[in-house]
Amino acid sequence: MYNLIIYIYLLGVAVYSLFNKKVRKMWRGEREAVKTLREKADPTARYVWFHAASLGEFEQGRPLMEQMRREHPEYKILLTFFSPSGYEVRKDYDGADIICYLPLDTIFNARRFLRAIKPEIAFFIKYEFWYNYLHILKHRNVPVYSVSSIFREKQVFFRWYGRQYGHVLNCFTHFFVQNEISKELLGKIGIRNVTITGDTRFDRVLQIQQAAKQLPMIEQFARRDDSLTMVVGSSWEPDEDVYLPYFQQHDSLRMIIAPHVVSDERVAKLTSRLEQMGRKVVRYTEIAEGGDTAKDSVMSADTMIIDCYGLLSSIYQYADITYVGGGFGVGIHNVVEAAVWSKPVIFGPNNKRFQEAQDLLRLNGGFEVCCKNSFASVMDKLCSDREYLKETGETAHKYVKDLSGATDKILKAAFA
Repeated sequence: MYNLIIYIYLLGVAVYSLFNKKVRKMWRGEREAVKTLREKADPTARYVWFHAASLGEFEQGRPLMEQMRREHPEYKILLTFFSPSGYEVRKDYDGADIICYLPLDTIFNARRFLRAIKPEIAFFIKYEFWYNYLHILKHRNVPVYSVSSIFREKQVFFRWYGRQYGHVLNCFTHFFVQNEISKELLGKIGIRNVTITGDTRFDRVLQIQQAAKQLPMIEQFARRDDSLTMVVGSSWEPDEDVYLPYFQQHDSLRMIIAPHVVSDERVAKLTSRLEQMGRKVVRYTEIAEGGDTAKDSVMSADTMIIDCYGLLSSIYQYADITYVGGGFGVGIHNVVEAAVWSKPVIFGPNNKRFQEAQDLLRLNGGFEVCCKNSFASVMDKLCSDREYLKETGETAHKYVKDLSGATDKILKAAFA
């Protein structure tokens, strides 16, 4: 049944690729993957394979790859992606020796792919459970590790109709899971080779914090007086409907907004909305080079729009309060990236699938809002009580720090 579904999916992708640029990139990349391996693979080298579905999973695997390269230079690294949103962004990542798409999980593709590379160890990150690849790896006695994985009761493995497919879990040498619930669920179906190590993303955000860029113009904007600054990361329009009304009524507060989508149209629309509210807006690209004109713009503005990519993780250091978008749509983005800077994190209601958000809520380092009124309530408390603001931020950072170290634990076990 699984293989039938895969072939139907394969047909659908082939047809859809005719009409969708993103799918066309993935379809072309998957077909060229084996050719890429044959051209680039060193037949005398020993390869460790890391597979990440997309960019988020790559960030979870990155600490493992970089530490492994330092500690085990005798191995080379193969990195594969399923999604163009991962591959297109990280295809030039210098921490891997070969980077390509992973062909869809047919028996034919899996055999050709593994014949071309012959990995000695494989790491599948978070949600990756490719039936044919995993069975062939097991048959060849290749150790396979599931990293930063998380399991929920509603997943197919724990339903009566998913028992047959659930046998794929027996192909893993070991599971390094994020929480106790995952371990308990796996135990109920007889999977005992499980260790709770947490999420390697905590190690990654600590690395990012240590390597953060210093941004003088943003620092000048955020810290020019005693007023508070909120940094909004990955903002969508539904988020703006929730937080902007508060800032319309509290014009002494400053905002730095990093839209999730940075396009001329999106930035122009957001700028227009803010100016209609009476906010004085400056775009980051207008002042990035510095100079007297830029300084004047920074000193007169109360809202800054980050109209470029790659700065958000560093910008959080200049916040007093952070808001992470996506919680009124697709799901919240990376709250840990903000929490590591000792800042309380506010986010929308679509956060139930995100362990770190649930943990921050429980510890009082994060706050869920469902509408503009609940946002106002949270902001009133944080803005009126500076000691409370400091305590919640310190709680958020402590949470990240306490859960770091997964990378060390995983690599020590895998290379013991």
